[in-house]
Parts: sequence; C-alpha cells; structure tokens
Amino acid sequence: MSFIRTLKDGKSQVIKDVAFCTFLNGQLPDSEKPIDELISGFDALIKKEDITVSREALSNAHGDWYEWILAIAAWNYCVDNKAANLAILTPNISQFDISKLYNLRLFDLIKDLREKVLLSSSVQLISSNPDFVVIERKLVDEILPKLEKIETIDSSSLFRIQNIYKEFEYKCNFDDIYGYIAVKTSFRPDRRLQISHEGSLMKAMYTHLQTREWIINPKGLMYFAIATKVGNSDRAALKTVATHSITTVHSTPQAAVDGVFEVNSLQEAQIVFEQILNIERLTV
Repeated sequence: MSFIRTLKDGKSQVIKDVAFCTFLNGQLPDSEKPIDELISGFDALIKKEDITVSREALSNAHGDWYEWILAIAAWNYCVDNKAANLAILTPNISQFDISKLYNLRLFDLIKDLREKVLLSSSVQLISSNPDFVVIERKLVDEILPKLEKIETIDSSSLFRIQNIYKEFEYKCNFDDIYGYIAVKTSFRPDRRLQISHEGSLMKAMYTHLQTREWIINPKGLMYFAIATKVGNSDRAALKTVATHSITTVHSTPQAAVDGVFEVNSLQEAQIVFEQILNIERLTV
C-alpha cells in the first residue's frame, strides 16, 4: 500500500499511519535509536517516493509519529509494571472534550463553569486537550483488566492506542486523573506559551472542581512536558506559575508545568516513565 495520496488540488499528502507502520516494519525501534534521527529517516524515504511532498506535510506527520512511539512505549511500560499508571493519547479538542473523562457530575460542574463565564462576561473558557492524560492504575485495572503488550505495530494497534480514551469516558472520579503530558517534537516559543497556558488552565479547572466538591486535601494534578530536545531556555520559559495559584494568599503558588523531560529514545522514555507514571505521586 502506498503511503502517499494525491489530494484534489494535486498536492501530495503523507498517509501517516501507513508510512509509520511501513517504515518501522511492524516493530518499535531499537531502544537507543534517536527518535529525531528515525523521523528524519522517515522523511528521506518519503522524499524518495515523492519529491513533491512539502516540508509542511512532513512536519504535520512528525508530531503524530512521535506521540505514537511514546504512546506504545507507555502502554507497554504499564503492562510490565503493575505499579504504574497509564498514559494514553487524547484527540484534538474538536473531536473530544477531555473534560468528558470525568464522571457526569464533575463534567457538569465544568460545563456549568463555562456557561457562567460566558453569561457573566461574554468571554469564553477556551481550552485545548493535552496530548496525553495519565489515568490512575486502580481505575485502569477496573476498566482494562487484561492489559496485553503491543508487540506488532500495525493499523490495528495504532487504532487501539488512538481510541483507548473512549473506554474512560465519564468514568473518572476526581482523583482518577493523575495528570497530563504535553508531547512535542520541539519546544518552539509559541509551543512553550501554549504548554504553560494549558497546564495552568488544567490546574485551575481541577481547583474549581476541588472547591465545588469541598475536597479538603486533594492529591493534586500533575502536568508534564516532553520533547526530543530540551534546552536551558526551554526549561526557563516553562518554569512559570499557574495563574490561579497566585490569586489568594491562602494557597502556595503552584507550577504550571511540574516537570520538563527530554525523550529522544525509548531508553530515555523508560527512565522518564519510571519518574512520572509511578503510582506514588511525584513530589517536585
């Protein structure tokens, strides 16, 4: 099957899932293979097939490829480690409102907040979906009692990891969502701003639910950022405060992003997963 299709306007488009499975030959890469080099290799093979494929079309595929590699690795890590939470992919906000992972009572509280913001000020509470949500292991074991490793990377396994979030729709109680992860191939300045805003907003909504539910000692919500390369400027830019936490003297300022990690191989992914997917909540 070809991994290039021609659109109506005559432009070539990469069929991302077909290309991914074809180039990996059904297997995850070697644990020490740099992921950015792997993706560059994918680009070269695509250009060899069709030199007209644009740089923008390739860039559009990079993010998905990187997320798929990490999603499969995170899934297998959870299968191998009974003391690990599960990180799963989430779709774009236009496809699914991530607040729907909460049970109906909590989701209605968030919906009520959005409606009241709009009615009182004519502005909207607009949010994006983090790339991954981390679900507490106890709930994972209840909903997915027989986890099996993904041994073969094909259209079926990709469909599985892209749609597993549906199993948790309206199933999560307040403490069942451990946190979220933003995953980018690189941290451009605009992405840093989006990540900080997203982390701050996710924590603000969590605090709103805590207040509405009168939860005195919440476990807290974690928000992490991962990229193939992380520089000092990236870490400095992402070391910002969650806005809601500085509105009152009764709370300690919180970080919008709790941890920034460089993951450019499956070996590095394993090390990071040991830190952020543990059942014991990370103290930062």
